[in-house]
Amino acid sequence: MFFSGCTLKCCFCQNYPISAEGLGKEISVEHLAEIFLNLQEQGANNINLVTPGQWRPWIIAALDIARAKGLHLPIVCNTGGYETVESVEAWRGYIDIWLADLKYVSSALSAELSSAPDYFAQAKPAIEAMMAQAGHPVFNAEGILQKGVILRHLALPGHVDDSFAVLDQMAAWNDADPECFIPSVMSQYTPFYKAAEHGIGRRITTYEYRRVVNYAMDKGLAQGYMQQKSSAKEEYTPSFDLTGV
Repeated sequence: MFFSGCTLKCCFCQNYPISAEGLGKEISVEHLAEIFLNLQEQGANNINLVTPGQWRPWIIAALDIARAKGLHLPIVCNTGGYETVESVEAWRGYIDIWLADLKYVSSALSAELSSAPDYFAQAKPAIEAMMAQAGHPVFNAEGILQKGVILRHLALPGHVDDSFAVLDQMAAWNDADPECFIPSVMSQYTPFYKAAEHGIGRRITTYEYRRVVNYAMDKGLAQGYMQQKSSAKEEYTPSFDLTGV
């Protein structure tokens, strides 16, 4: 479920109609609770909340209503990582799985591409709070994640060195506790929105992505998810036609 708005202003956001341009539909807390229950009835494996932070009080109220009516699916917080420790803690008891990004280490790069010069300074302690809150990954009998943290990094064209810095941080966490998160190194970058205005108006090359993946492997991050280059296609981007709302 996608929620309008975002704490970041990424110039390459593939979801820019809802994150930056305000596309969305206003609904009641009660209606949101019914959507959660309908997804469960349709066989969803979880409730995936995409950029939900700015709507947290209303989402929590809807989850309370839905749980009272039998909602039992794991709840996923799908976040760009630009959170505070306090905002992570405010979700305690409601979020089972944190699906978080660690986008940058460089403050200059995060300022240029996401208007967030303090991105890493905020994301690092927030992600550590997510790990402490969720604990080690737990899977059901079908191998579907029920609890834990998946930590993603999207490799960007021309910025392999910052990807290395991100992977250094991920490796430090992994060295301290090999089960504190599941790594995911992504190749799906597609130059949407205002990407061309900021020097990233192309897809990542196979050579660039292979360098990033090899570095991750060398750093001991092999037990996670990697992508095929074919993931970088516009057809994988949602149409945002408000279906189901």
